[in-house]
Amino acid sequence: MNRTDDRLLPVALICSQAAVWPGAALLRGTVPPAADLLVAALVGGLTTAALALRRTRPVTALVVIAAVCALGAGPLPTGAVAVLGTAGVVLALFSVATERDTYTAVLSVVTLAAWQSLHGLTLHGLSAPDGLDLVLTALLYAAACGSGLLVRRARRARQAAEHLLKRAEAERHRLPEAERRRMERELHDVSAHHLTAVVVTAGAALGLRDRRPELAAEALEFAVETGREVTRALGAVRAPAPAQEELPSPDERLRALVAGFRRLGQQVDCEIDPLPDGTVADAVYGIVREALTNVTRHAPGAHTTVLCRHGDTRTEVAVRSAAPPAGSPAHGTGLGSGRGQGFLRSRAREAGGTLTSGPTAEGGWEVRAVLPGRNTGSVERTVPRTYRLAQLTAAAGLAGQPLLPVLVIRSSETTPGSQVSAGVLFALLAAAQAVALLWLARAPRAAYGVLLGLALLWPPATEVGGYTGPVLLPPLLSVIATCAALVMKAAREVVDPSPGRFPGALPAVPVHAAAAAAAVLDRGTTLPVWAVGASAAAGAAVAVGAAHWYGTRRGRHEAAGRSTRDERLATWTEEAVREAWAERRRIATGLETTVLARTADMIAEAEAGHLDATADRAREALAAMRALLDTVREGDPAPDLRPQPTLQALDLLAHQCRATGRDVEIRRTDRVPERLPTAVDLAAYHAAETLLAAGGTRPALLELDADGDTLTLTATGMTAAAEPAVRRRLETRVKALNGSLTTGPGGSTLRLRLPLSGEEETER
Repeated sequence: MNRTDDRLLPVALICSQAAVWPGAALLRGTVPPAADLLVAALVGGLTTAALALRRTRPVTALVVIAAVCALGAGPLPTGAVAVLGTAGVVLALFSVATERDTYTAVLSVVTLAAWQSLHGLTLHGLSAPDGLDLVLTALLYAAACGSGLLVRRARRARQAAEHLLKRAEAERHRLPEAERRRMERELHDVSAHHLTAVVVTAGAALGLRDRRPELAAEALEFAVETGREVTRALGAVRAPAPAQEELPSPDERLRALVAGFRRLGQQVDCEIDPLPDGTVADAVYGIVREALTNVTRHAPGAHTTVLCRHGDTRTEVAVRSAAPPAGSPAHGTGLGSGRGQGFLRSRAREAGGTLTSGPTAEGGWEVRAVLPGRNTGSVERTVPRTYRLAQLTAAAGLAGQPLLPVLVIRSSETTPGSQVSAGVLFALLAAAQAVALLWLARAPRAAYGVLLGLALLWPPATEVGGYTGPVLLPPLLSVIATCAALVMKAAREVVDPSPGRFPGALPAVPVHAAAAAAAVLDRGTTLPVWAVGASAAAGAAVAVGAAHWYGTRRGRHEAAGRSTRDERLATWTEEAVREAWAERRRIATGLETTVLARTADMIAEAEAGHLDATADRAREALAAMRALLDTVREGDPAPDLRPQPTLQALDLLAHQCRATGRDVEIRRTDRVPERLPTAVDLAAYHAAETLLAAGGTRPALLELDADGDTLTLTATGMTAAAEPAVRRRLETRVKALNGSLTTGPGGSTLRLRLPLSGEEETER
C-alpha cells in the first residue's frame, strides 16, 4: 500500500461507522444527544489519527485504538463504536504483524484476547450465556495476525528474491571485469616480485664479481629456482584451482615472505599476529609483498619494519622503510609498471578497508592499510532481552487491567450458578488449536493429530456449556484450524515434496464429519441419522477439499516463481562464466607467448652459467609483462565464438554462485590429471554447471577425484538436483561418454563417474 491508501482507509472506516451510528438512528427518526455525538467525534478523530500512523507506529496505534474504543463504548449506545472497535483494531493488528516481528504480533493478539476475556469474566463470570462473541472476536484477531504474518513473509521473500536477482545481474556484468583485474593484479604481483628479485640479485653479483666471485653461482642458482617458481605461479594465475594440499597459515606465509626478502639482503623486522584464512589474509599478503618489492627496487638495503595487528574491530598493516643507505645502487630502478600503488588500494578496497602511502619525515616510505577485524561483518540484529521483558510486563499489565476492580472492591454479591459457559470452553479449545498450529512446522505429525483430537472435543463442550446458539457454528470453528494446517501442508508438498511430513487430508473428513453429526444429533433433528451423517461428510469433504485445493494452488504459484528465478539465475551464471572464461583465455594466450617464454629463456641462460644473459632475459621478461599488462588494460573486442568453459573455470562458477548468496565449495584432489580429455573436461564442467543451476539455498560441495582411468564428480547438498528434468540432462551427458550416475540416500548426494579413456570422436 502507498501513503494515499493509509489516509483513505481510516476515512472509509469513519464513513462506515457513521452509517451504522448515528446514520441508522437518524433514519429511524431518532436524534442522538449532542453529548453522545461529541464523544463519538472524539473517538473517531483519535482512531483516525492513530490509523494514519499504523505503518510507522503500529503498536502505539493498536494501543490507542483499543483504549479509545473501550472508553468510548461506555457512555455511548450499543453499536456506536462497533465498526471502529472491531475493524480499526483488526487493521492496526494487521499492521503490527506486517511491520513488526512475530513475537510482538503474537503477544499483541494474546494480550487483546486476554483483556477482552477478563473484561467479560469480571462482568458476567464463568456462567455467562454462551459467551461466543468473545471466541469469535479472538478468532478474528488471530486471523488478522496470521494474515499479516503471511503478508510479511511473502513480502520479505519477494524482496529477497528481487535483491538476489539484482545481485546476480550486477555480478553477471562484473565477473568478466573482475577476472581481468584479478589476472592483471596477479601478473603484476607474481612477475614483478620474482623477476625483480632476479634482476636485483644478478646486478649485485655482477657489481661484486671481482671481490666476491661466489655470489655469481648463488645468483644463478637463485635465478633458476625463481624462474621455476614464476612458471608455477603464472600457471596458477592462468587456472586457479582449489588447494590440493594443506597450505601454511596466513601468518606463516607472511614470515616466509619476509625471510625471502632477507635472503636478498634486505633488513626486515616483522611483528605479525595470527591471521585467519580469507579475504583479509589474502589482502594483507598482497600488500606486504608489493610494499617490500618496492623497497627492494627503490631503496635496497634500507631498514624495513612490517607490522600486522589483527584485532576484534580492525586489522592494521604497516610497512615502514627508512631512507636507503648512502651510495647503495638501486638495481631495480625503472623496472616497475607504475601500477603498484593502484593495485595496493584495489586490494584494500576489495577486502573492505582503506590504504594510504607516502614519504615519512625521516626520508623513508610508509604503506599503511586498515582492514576489517575479527568481528566485522553482517551480524544478525537481535532484540535485547530487557526489551522483551518490558514487552511482557506491559502486556501483562494491560491484560490484567479488568481485574483491578475485582481485586480492589470486594463485592458482597455472588455470581448465581456455578456452570462454566460454552464460551469459556470454546475459548480454551481455540487457544489449544492455535498452539497446535504454532507447532505445526516443528512437529507436523503431533500437531496434526492434536488438531484432529481437539475437533472431537467441540460437541462435548457444546453439551457441557449449555450452548443454545446455531448448532453448526462450533463444528465450523473446529474445522478452521484443520483447514489452515491442510493449506500449509499442500503448499509445502508442492514446493518441497519430501516424504513423511504428516498424513494427508483424508483422515480429517471422517473426524469433522463425526463431530458435526454428533452436534446436530445431540441438539435433535427430524432428519434420519444416515442423512445427517451424509450431509456432515459432504460438508467436511468440501471444506477439506477446498483447503487442499487452495494450498496446492498457492504452492504451485510459489514453485513457479522460484522456477522462473532459478532459470534467470542459471542463464546469467552461464553468461557470466563464459565471458569471464573468454577473458581468462585471452590473457592466458598472451601470457604463454610473452612472459613465460622469456622466463624459460632466463632459466636456460642461468643453467648455462651466463649471468649477464640471465639478467638481460629477466629484464626482457619484465618488459614483456609490462606490455602484456598494457594489452590487458586496453582490452580486445570480444570474439564472435567464445571458448567453452572447462573444469579450470570451476572457480568462476563458484564465485558467481557465492555472489548470488549460495555457499559453494570446490575440492580437487591431487590425483586428478592436470590435462583431461576434451570431452571429459567439457562434460564434467557442464554437469557441475547443471547441478548448481538447479537452484537451492543449502551449502553445496563439489569434489573432483580420479581413480585409475575414471574421473569422479561428487555433489553434496543439492536436493533440487534430484528433480527428473535435471537428472535427465545429467544422464544424457554421462551416457554419451559411457559413464554412470548414482544418487545417495535422500537424493542430496549425486556421484558421476566418467571414463578418462574416452575416444576422441565423442568430443564435441
